[in-house]
Amino acid sequence: MVHAATALIDGVPVRAVRIHLDGSGRVVRVEAGVAPQAGDLRLGFVLPGAANAHSHAFHRALRGRTHGGGGDFWRWREQMYAAAARLDPDTYRALARAVFAEMVTAGYTSVAEFHYVHHRPDGSPYLPAHAMELALADAAADTGIRLTLLDTCYLAGGIGTPLSDAQRRFGDGTATAWLRRWYALRDVLPPGVVVGAAVHSVRAVAPADIAAIVSGLPAEVPLHAHLSEQPQENSDCLAAYGLTPTGVLAEAGALGPRLSVVHATHLTDDDIRLLGDGGVTVVLCPTTEADLGDGIGPARRLHDAGVRIALGSDQNAVVDPFLEVRALEAGERLASGRRGRFSPRDLVDAMTVHGYGALGRTGGIRVGADGDLIEIDDASVRTVGTASDQLVLTATASDVRHVIVGGAVRTRAGALCGPAGAPEVRPERLLAAALAPFDRSGED
Repeated sequence: MVHAATALIDGVPVRAVRIHLDGSGRVVRVEAGVAPQAGDLRLGFVLPGAANAHSHAFHRALRGRTHGGGGDFWRWREQMYAAAARLDPDTYRALARAVFAEMVTAGYTSVAEFHYVHHRPDGSPYLPAHAMELALADAAADTGIRLTLLDTCYLAGGIGTPLSDAQRRFGDGTATAWLRRWYALRDVLPPGVVVGAAVHSVRAVAPADIAAIVSGLPAEVPLHAHLSEQPQENSDCLAAYGLTPTGVLAEAGALGPRLSVVHATHLTDDDIRLLGDGGVTVVLCPTTEADLGDGIGPARRLHDAGVRIALGSDQNAVVDPFLEVRALEAGERLASGRRGRFSPRDLVDAMTVHGYGALGRTGGIRVGADGDLIEIDDASVRTVGTASDQLVLTATASDVRHVIVGGAVRTRAGALCGPAGAPEVRPERLLAAALAPFDRSGED
């Protein structure tokens, strides 16, 4: 059992909370105003575990290496392809392990990995099959983070354009072939991994193929897609189909509560209405959208339309759930000229409950939720004096004391906890080793 001196439950700080977990690490009872008992894990100020609802782990190899020459999203994308070209199952496992370690020590307890580097660089499959996907699953198991693997369909290099040489390893040829591989993958990944699916974008998957994927997947499977990150995507889509990317997803039958769209930066009023009416989740990635110059999306308007907002680290230029939260609110303030665009509870929900829902999981401190928690130092140089319900706006990953996944302590003071008696592991050491093969990749 876990006892928190204070726990933030549904946005309200509650004193002396005892959280009961079953053998699978799921919350079965929450008591307030009770003393700890012998054997309890005793913590101070506790938040629900944070969900990283959109990650490309290998993009971490580009951090701090793509700024010297300016450019835009499309120039950055070429540098990203150069990093992807250096991946094989061994380098991917090492890099993902290091990035997942950075995530979990920062307070992320679950991650949706938007994965499309499926095959060898020439497009041929790895033998044994699913080597890249199994590498990601191994990396998550090693670090203790919960993994939702979003196996991604990526069939074209652009609307009406074949895959380039750099993209060949992403593709499966047809939606039917991708679905066949997806079902086979589901049978080989460990039980703790949620196997979700993704359509990369309307640039990479044609409308008929999107419809085939929607109808070919089980109804409960989480489905994600990049959406309207760049104005060019919108103009190309309108020219080809007479519809916005949101309109294409709607016509394909994709809009619904299981769908999460990522970025949604450049939307029309009709797009916002369609997403809200569909009960879709929008995954915003504020630090990435700022880093790539994507723009500031209509987060508050989406929220008001009934969309659930979740958050992701995307390219992992920043790995800190609290900075994503702060950037979400800051972007809204800059765009509107007003403060307090989202309440502290809205921000916590975006970081936790809505993110978990996008991953096909249950978050929060509540019966039936995964027993995932973050202990925060509420008296650090950053947080001291903060009202308890507003810590999400002053804390950073540096204030994370412990991270608990399924009731087990996974990190302590910025280091991974090893098995009993084993030394703790610092993520920066894992990253230094894992990034060595990419030393020249992505540089200006």
